[in-house]
Amino acid sequence: MIWVSRSGNDSSNGTTRTDPVRTVTEAWSRIPQGIDIGTAYEISIEPGIYDEESLPTYWESRHGTAAGPLEVSAAEGAGSVTFLAQMNVFDVRYLTVRNITIAANGDAFHCERCLHVTLTAMVLDGGRRSAHDLLKVNQSSYINIENSNIHGAEDNALDFVAVEHAVVRNNRIHDAGDWCAYAKGGSADVLVEGNEIYNCGTGGFTAGQGTGLEFMVSPHLTYEAEDVMVRNNSIHDTDGAGLGVNGGHNVTMTGNTLTRVGARSHTIEVGFGARGCDGNRSICSALVQQGAWGTSSLDDGVNYVRIPNRSVLIEGNVIDNSTGSESAWQQLFVPGPWQGSQAGSTNNPRPALADDGLVIRGNTFRNGGTAKPLGVGEPDSGCQVSNPTCNPAQLRRDNRFH
Repeated sequence: MIWVSRSGNDSSNGTTRTDPVRTVTEAWSRIPQGIDIGTAYEISIEPGIYDEESLPTYWESRHGTAAGPLEVSAAEGAGSVTFLAQMNVFDVRYLTVRNITIAANGDAFHCERCLHVTLTAMVLDGGRRSAHDLLKVNQSSYINIENSNIHGAEDNALDFVAVEHAVVRNNRIHDAGDWCAYAKGGSADVLVEGNEIYNCGTGGFTAGQGTGLEFMVSPHLTYEAEDVMVRNNSIHDTDGAGLGVNGGHNVTMTGNTLTRVGARSHTIEVGFGARGCDGNRSICSALVQQGAWGTSSLDDGVNYVRIPNRSVLIEGNVIDNSTGSESAWQQLFVPGPWQGSQAGSTNNPRPALADDGLVIRGNTFRNGGTAKPLGVGEPDSGCQVSNPTCNPAQLRRDNRFH
């Protein structure tokens, strides 16, 4: 145990509550760097506000293990400790951060190349949407985000890129200008469960989206998101779709309640993901040679690769847009096949299909009734009459539209 108090001294022993160090930086420096740790380390922080000068600039290369985990926590529980600077974490393993408020007036927590990291009972406060990506995790595995309040981003409140084996459970994720949350960039084995997701612009939660190929990690080099379960969430007050799949494989969305969603267009979308090359053409080219779906051509906003969907199940959800809060144009958005050429891409399926194995059944739509267009079956839409798993007649038969 390493104790930290605003009244402490960084030359103190720090091993007892009566003899604490003064800064979190000093406490973190006492954890061995760059080696596997066989002994548990806990940094226990006394109540107070800890400014940038008392916090590490980088939380880097502390390799906890199952036998020697790391923890940073508030000694007196939730609400007692506030960090005024971002936690920028790199190459850290077996770390739990508990009961800390991070109010950095910007991005709060970034974890890159992390393994077995848990955030629990946290408040990540981006202020009046002054953060960009409030909580961002990339190229990481075994990530748990639980029982936390994550809010205030001009872009996304929660952003996963190339994250596998992740749980996002029992959080409040809200107040973001773009998406509330998404998992993309080859993210895989992700559970999103029991969250309240609300007050966002482009959408609520989306499995997939768009990624620069150079940020993806083998072996997940094809779909934007795979093996994703989204269940029992409350999603409300989003301008765009409450739920979306953009370039997903084996995605299930079930038992969710969507309220006042899709004001700008539709309630649920199953569209294409996007894959470009954001600048590092050598990495993009090498990944394409390994079989990745993508291109080594620099993204010009048009030449990106459309990433299809396969085996998406949307079942047993309730979409409750009562009178006065209906979606603007239609119930669903599912685009038709993409036949266009995509420069420098050789591996991705052609045509790209958004509705391959798509099943939408057992849902209740209180959103303008049968007079509201489905948004599918038109010449430029997916779920055509010829699709055996998703077509207009099947949708009206297997779902309830009020």
